[in-house]
Amino acid sequence: MTTTSSRFFDELAKLMTNATGAAQGLRKEVDAMVQSQVERVLNNLELVKREELDVVRDMARKAREENEALAKRLAELESKAISDVSIP
Repeated sequence: MTTTSSRFFDELAKLMTNATGAAQGLRKEVDAMVQSQVERVLNNLELVKREELDVVRDMARKAREENEALAKRLAELESKAISDVSIP
């Protein structure tokens, strides 16, 4: 009887090991399918990548700085022009 019980439990252990392996394989396949679908959806949304956003943000910062410098220069030139006209 001990041999039969031992054999039964050995077979049961093998069955559980195989089922666990199959479940892990299935999980990997499902994960890969979900990953693929998510990537496809994100590509269809035409989202901007972080690197591209950083580049555009830097360009906007530089343009703002240049705009501020030009506004200051224009104000100085206008002030000079007014003072030049005021002198008789």
